[in-house]
Amino acid sequence: MSLIKLPLLYLGSKGKKNLNTLFDSTINLSCIHPNYLKELETPIRLGQLRKFYKTHPEDYIEIKEAILLDFYINDILLSDEFLVVPDINEEIIIGASTLRKWRIKLDVEHDQVIVDPSLAKLRFSLSLSLS
Repeated sequence: MSLIKLPLLYLGSKGKKNLNTLFDSTINLSCIHPNYLKELETPIRLGQLRKFYKTHPEDYIEIKEAILLDFYINDILLSDEFLVVPDINEEIIIGASTLRKWRIKLDVEHDQVIVDPSLAKLRFSLSLSLS
């Protein structure tokens, strides 16, 4: 299990906000508490409801919405989908799927989040080719 908590800047179509971010390799999907939606992004309804299990199969929360956000880690712009989860104790959580997608490594011993710098070049070249 890897857990690190750091403030990150998030950007949505409505604005930007610094959120205390928990990097948690034990949670598969990334999620956000609904208190921060109004300042960042309008949620979209999911085509299929998802269940967020707390401790055992009978103890779960139904997830009905998600948002897409950009965020910065070490000055590298990344983006991903975040499920809107009402009963989480964190502002926002980056889960294992986002960690794998962006090849983010967690150095728990030094409380550091490491992003491959080549991702910044790849993302920049993609944005140039799309414009």
